[in-house]
Amino acid sequence: MRNRNPKYLDSLNADDLKSIELQEKYMASLFETRRREPELIRPAGPTPHEFKNLSDLDDQDVLRIQTKVLLVYGSDLGTSTDPVRIVRDGLAKALVFYYPLAGRLREWPQRKLVVECTGEGILFVEGDADFSVDRLHDEPFGSAPYFRELVHDVPKQDGFLGGPLLLIQVTHLNCGGFTVGIRMNHAMLDAFGLGQFLKAVAEMGKGAAVPSVLPTWRRELLSARVPPQVTHVHHAYDYKESDQHWHQKGDIIRALGSVVSKSFFFGPMELTAIRRSLPKRLRKCSTFEVLASFLWRSRTIAFNLNAEDEVGLVTLVDVRTNVNPPLPKGYYGNTSISSCAVTTAGMLCSSPLEYTIDLVKNTKARITDEYVRSFIDLIVESGKPPVMTSSFYLVSDVTKSPLYTADFGWGKPVLSIPNEVKPPENSIGAVNFFVRIRGRDQVDRIMVPMDLQEQVMLRLSHQIDNLKVTASSRL
Repeated sequence: MRNRNPKYLDSLNADDLKSIELQEKYMASLFETRRREPELIRPAGPTPHEFKNLSDLDDQDVLRIQTKVLLVYGSDLGTSTDPVRIVRDGLAKALVFYYPLAGRLREWPQRKLVVECTGEGILFVEGDADFSVDRLHDEPFGSAPYFRELVHDVPKQDGFLGGPLLLIQVTHLNCGGFTVGIRMNHAMLDAFGLGQFLKAVAEMGKGAAVPSVLPTWRRELLSARVPPQVTHVHHAYDYKESDQHWHQKGDIIRALGSVVSKSFFFGPMELTAIRRSLPKRLRKCSTFEVLASFLWRSRTIAFNLNAEDEVGLVTLVDVRTNVNPPLPKGYYGNTSISSCAVTTAGMLCSSPLEYTIDLVKNTKARITDEYVRSFIDLIVESGKPPVMTSSFYLVSDVTKSPLYTADFGWGKPVLSIPNEVKPPENSIGAVNFFVRIRGRDQVDRIMVPMDLQEQVMLRLSHQIDNLKVTASSRL
């Protein structure tokens, strides 16, 4: 487990800091990557110069970030074709159809985001690395030393406003494999939209004249009503007494230790063990419902909260098919809203897991077209509030993202690694991504990278170790 908490660093003397710095330099040297000069890839054909509004769902403060993902392709490529050429050519051709991505974000009055379709292009970097795919299996999460080498920020080109909306880095590995590192402006698109774009890049890089799915802008479909009408309670944005209460808990949470990082892996064996603890009526629940419920309950137990403390599970739900009519197939903007299950720590920890799963299922069942409209109206009416993280556990399931099917001619990626998201100091956690990963044994597992206070992480690890022991004993 790694410790990079600022409070922790402040407590160290000069010799300690020098030791940490030398260790990190040494780790980075093990994943040394040589990068060529970055270039701008512009659309291969003419595109209109115009301004396009983003949706109010795109325009949330929580999405005003640059986020990263790394796709790793295996060493058995079996062809002399250069992936750099495929990706570079595919980008230029796909940007003719996805031309807003070649533009730049601007901010208009009332902080309204628009994209100016300038055709300036996206950043592209080519690199070579002196390590293999196997090395990446050893530490598959976004805080690993190699991540910064394979998804490298270009100086002075990382601004949210006015900068390139995408950066693509293709790196050759010494085993014959390669990686595609992506930095994207999250206000422009989400993981699903990025996957759709990369599919178009792959198709056109391999010779297609048009993408199999034509992109659709239509951002007005997820914008607020006039006037806004908030008709539902949205607990993830409900501050009131709960927010003040958790600010007072800050000292207690910080006393649990500085933040450390660890990834947990859940394969068929662990998931089966969890399902066996459930009544028959719940054994066919989705993998996400089972795992999110198990982790929410386990994490809350690990924090040892007061029984009366309010806790919540915030899940990011894709609403493409929840709205009426459903969003068009080629829509590539942000389409997830926060759905929140709420209870007390006492009820959550003392009740069996089926109680937690029922909470999660009932919360998901409430997401109707009107609920989605109410959520978007709340964002506008409340001035784009950030989601409350102090007492809530946020989960995003990307195991079914089209990113896992991005095939540039060498099959699907063997690893898809999201960037880490650090929690606030006085928080019980930030966003946890559920990521699908295939190990050396060719078994698909769900990886859950976490950043938690040290004592909490130890207690949570103990619970998950017990699950693995139970699962192994049933083999």
